Amino acid sequence: MGHSIYKKHFLLLFGFLLYICFALNRTLSSNTMAFIDLFRKKTVQDILKQVEKNEADGHNALGKHLTTRDLTAFGIAAIVGAGIFSTIGKASADGGPAVIFLFLFTALACGFAAFAYAEFASMVPVSGSAYTYSYVAFGEIIAWIIGWALIMEYAIGNITVAISWSDYFTGLLGSMNIHLPEYIQMDYLTASNGFKDATALMQGGKSYENLSAGLQSAYTAWTTAPTLGSFHFVADLPALFIIILITALVYRGMKESRNASNLMVVVKLCIILLVIAVGVFYVDTANWHPFAPNGVSGVLKGVSAVFFAYIGFDAISTTAEECKNPQRDLPRGMMWAIIICTILYVVIALVLTGMVNYADLNVGDPLAFVFDKLNLKWMSGIIAVSAVVAMASVLLVFQMGQPRIWMSMSRDGLLPKRFSKVHPKFKTPSYATIVTGFVVAVPALFLNLTMVTDLCSIGTLFAFVLVCAGVLVLQNQPNIPRGKFKTLYINSKYIVPVLMLAGLSFAFTYNKQATMAFLTNEKQVNTPEDIVTSLDQTQTKIVYEFLIFKNEKDAVNSDLEAILSQYNADEATYKSVVDSLPIDENLKYQSGFNLFKHKIPMWIFLIVLIGLTIWAFRQNLSLIPLLGLISCLYMMAELSVWNWIYFTCWLLIGLVIYFGFSRKNSKLNRSEAP
Repeated sequence: MGHSIYKKHFLLLFGFLLYICFALNRTLSSNTMAFIDLFRKKTVQDILKQVEKNEADGHNALGKHLTTRDLTAFGIAAIVGAGIFSTIGKASADGGPAVIFLFLFTALACGFAAFAYAEFASMVPVSGSAYTYSYVAFGEIIAWIIGWALIMEYAIGNITVAISWSDYFTGLLGSMNIHLPEYIQMDYLTASNGFKDATALMQGGKSYENLSAGLQSAYTAWTTAPTLGSFHFVADLPALFIIILITALVYRGMKESRNASNLMVVVKLCIILLVIAVGVFYVDTANWHPFAPNGVSGVLKGVSAVFFAYIGFDAISTTAEECKNPQRDLPRGMMWAIIICTILYVVIALVLTGMVNYADLNVGDPLAFVFDKLNLKWMSGIIAVSAVVAMASVLLVFQMGQPRIWMSMSRDGLLPKRFSKVHPKFKTPSYATIVTGFVVAVPALFLNLTMVTDLCSIGTLFAFVLVCAGVLVLQNQPNIPRGKFKTLYINSKYIVPVLMLAGLSFAFTYNKQATMAFLTNEKQVNTPEDIVTSLDQTQTKIVYEFLIFKNEKDAVNSDLEAILSQYNADEATYKSVVDSLPIDENLKYQSGFNLFKHKIPMWIFLIVLIGLTIWAFRQNLSLIPLLGLISCLYMMAELSVWNWIYFTCWLLIGLVIYFGFSRKNSKLNRSEAP
């Protein structure tokens, strides 16, 4: 039943993609435009002249208030949030103490991308981030695509942060015995899906008390919410509250935003240092053995989640026009932010995995959890308060970035002129800030946290890939004005092919079984939860009776998932039990296209990697931005195929808007007109 639903969704999305492509084809044909016009570029000289003109007449000019210290604080404000207060727990449970290598790997990937951002920011010191950089390197159509994709990082990323902030805030209220109704502290999709999963599990014999805390909350929210006909009024109101508050602060001005951000960064750094200082006395080095209990695959399992912990450093590049000395301060601010945050992540990971066994850390609030487990309740309370502050500071930086992207696109004529309106008193992009508030606030009431987290990650990684590629495209062009910051050049001509051969050697020797399973599309057995939640009531009864007949000792347990899970410790035994179940094969296994579709992103990565290796060999590409491109593309490949499909739909919708409005209103189009 579950697989047929996925198939229907896949076909609907495929049909939608075809429809969008057809609409684009008609638009292109009716306008009979030259293909080359899509890639018309802005020059660095023209951009710098426009900035000087804006500053001279005061029109559309932003206030200059930021220094290296402020930019570093903004970077820390954006990065230190969900990662250190939430994501680090799941990543530690998967990888054990060796999760520190995952943080180092992700920091390295982000560091490579940061070098590319820093070089562009030094070369083109204006608001717009990756959008403006792509306009210079690739041309208008790619700039539009990246600008449209960045909405996924900043606006959709802020939906993620707002939902997380709501979770921490309601948890803090709960610790003070202030309990809000479940239906006003949860989004609609989580409640709806959680209710369906909880109902399926309870039909399988699991009691309400044995459901996970998340499913219990979702079930309660759905069943207690006010209704109008079949519609349930479930909405995340605390998320709405914090978005309104932060949007008002960003609207008021950069100086106010800077002061608030600096204060919040000081608070959360003090709390994190306190956690380290107190926690280090409770570290038991025996918990660090084994150091990598699940091997390399366990460490790499949390790549995407840990990457989300680093999102944000690039947001400070949108404030280039508000820096006192952007060519010097932006590169320094980015690098210091990544270095400081990586040190904090590594130390916190070592302290947490030393205080308790790594397997206990698969919780949403690991910092509070470990101190609660050690009966240090006062520390748990302090951490809860600091988490609320940390989330608010992340929200502030992201809410500041999106309006400045739209302002840059509006200045170029790709969005309506109102988006570039600067408030005469506060010197902020006022209209774009208000629109951003609405774009973030409304979906935050209803959207699912997991969905928006993954969409945010793929949009951000796509931006990183294009920025790194932009540096490579411009590296051999002599007529480009260079900024004060230049990435160290290391020739990748032979290094990348050698690294690729080493990777192939590792895959076919030390990781041969997994590699062959990937290449041959070997079928994979479903988890107990996947099997149980895909069964209808009749199938659930048949499977339960079959397992009771197989082992009468299980008759005392009415929980079908728990009965199946007891066989899961041994892979061969579990596979044998699943094989014998009297249900359809597609409910027991993923195989054929249902399995292959999840491998499509990785195949895309491998094909592109071959192309990049050839490009590096022929063009003597710079190693650092090339490694940034490869590592970010790899992390994109680790995301599910559904994220790629939704992201592609988003980009195609953006292209319809581009061909319908932006292309004909582009200032480059008007300047070329006779």
